[in-house]
Amino acid sequence: MPSAATVDPPRHPWNASFSWRVGEPPFRQLTDAQVEQFDRDGFVVVPDVFDADLLDPLVAEIDEAIATVDALLEQSEDGRIAIAESGAITFAPHLVARSSQLRAFAAGPFFAGVCHDLIGPDVNLYWDQAVYKKHQKPRRFPWHQDNGYAYVEPQQYLTCWLALTDATAENGCPRVLPGVHRQGTLAHTYRDPLGFELVQTPDPDDVVVAEVSAGGVVLFSSLTPHLTGPNHTDEVRKAYILQYAPTGAEVLVGDPPSPPRSRQRADAPDRQFPVVRDGHSVVAK
Repeated sequence: MPSAATVDPPRHPWNASFSWRVGEPPFRQLTDAQVEQFDRDGFVVVPDVFDADLLDPLVAEIDEAIATVDALLEQSEDGRIAIAESGAITFAPHLVARSSQLRAFAAGPFFAGVCHDLIGPDVNLYWDQAVYKKHQKPRRFPWHQDNGYAYVEPQQYLTCWLALTDATAENGCPRVLPGVHRQGTLAHTYRDPLGFELVQTPDPDDVVVAEVSAGGVVLFSSLTPHLTGPNHTDEVRKAYILQYAPTGAEVLVGDPPSPPRSRQRADAPDRQFPVVRDGHSVVAK
């Protein structure tokens, strides 16, 4: 059982009050022990969720989307677009807006079940993106909380990190700092070209390596500090990330420490659709 990690950054200026909560039994998808670990550590690895017969057609479609982004990166002046970089890391967001297959997958029984268990009775898809970590330019991702990028209220939402290929310590699997999620959103600093960073060098004894085989899912909170390491193998590490938030969640827009200038409802119908309503799964349309 990992102990809670210790990190130094102060709370995010907009994190005036936060109270951690987790779902209540009976649970539909996760075991009591899995929910207990998620509550305590801010993450849990669920192995062998999806088999190759289901994953293969998804990966084929995602590969095409990644190839399109790779072509754009190669055409850019320095091989970069924001924090994506040719030969290092490629992002393909909002795939559910373009694919009925991925849209149905995102609202499938496994994800609806874990949303019910960890978020509550009314949940929308908030974000989806494929992330392919390349080996030509091995690069770590920075330690961050997902809510340290776009600030969402409620702060606590769910990230499902699906391994499309085996994710290991050698090719860039997730690594987490357990227990910190209970503090809410912490202050981040932008580090070019990596992205927003929470802490640079945590105590190695605090870090938990979350290896997962293809078809397994790492579930973690939007408030759980994590990163993925560099890919030191000869193959691409492939992941599909789906994030779910309570219905009515809003993205706060502004420049901390000043107060938010505006709030944007996270309900774009093409990509932020209902997954659970009144405790029941919703079939994606």
